[in-house]
Amino acid sequence: MTRPLPAPGLPGILNGTIPPGIYHLPPTEAPTDVMARSAEADWRGARLQLSGVHDKAAFLDRCATDLEFPDYFGRNWDALADCLTDLSWWGSGKFRGYLLLAEDWETFRKAAPGDARTAETVLDDAVGHWAGTDSPLVVLLG
Repeated sequence: MTRPLPAPGLPGILNGTIPPGIYHLPPTEAPTDVMARSAEADWRGARLQLSGVHDKAAFLDRCATDLEFPDYFGRNWDALADCLTDLSWWGSGKFRGYLLLAEDWETFRKAAPGDARTAETVLDDAVGHWAGTDSPLVVLLG
């Protein structure tokens, strides 16, 4: 599922030479730079900050807040999948792609390994849903 980000890194994601997927963000990449570069490339980006998140409930709450999910988000895995496969809530306009940067992923994974595996499966399914479309979804785990 998750793999290292191959060369040429973020530029390859943004220009489409690296296929959509879930990748580990290299520690040399600053989250603010990733967001700025994705915006410059006409990608819609969002930061999911997982510091202090130690279980499923906190993860889903943080998704709702940081990703600005709609009010109807049900705070369960199925609702997460629904929101990630219908990105109409994520702003209007046509984007070349969607980039989700999940910061402090390792902290969450170590605190709640089972929940992190489930979350990664949901994220991977969403990436697969958008693969091959004009606006793919890429997830970076930082």
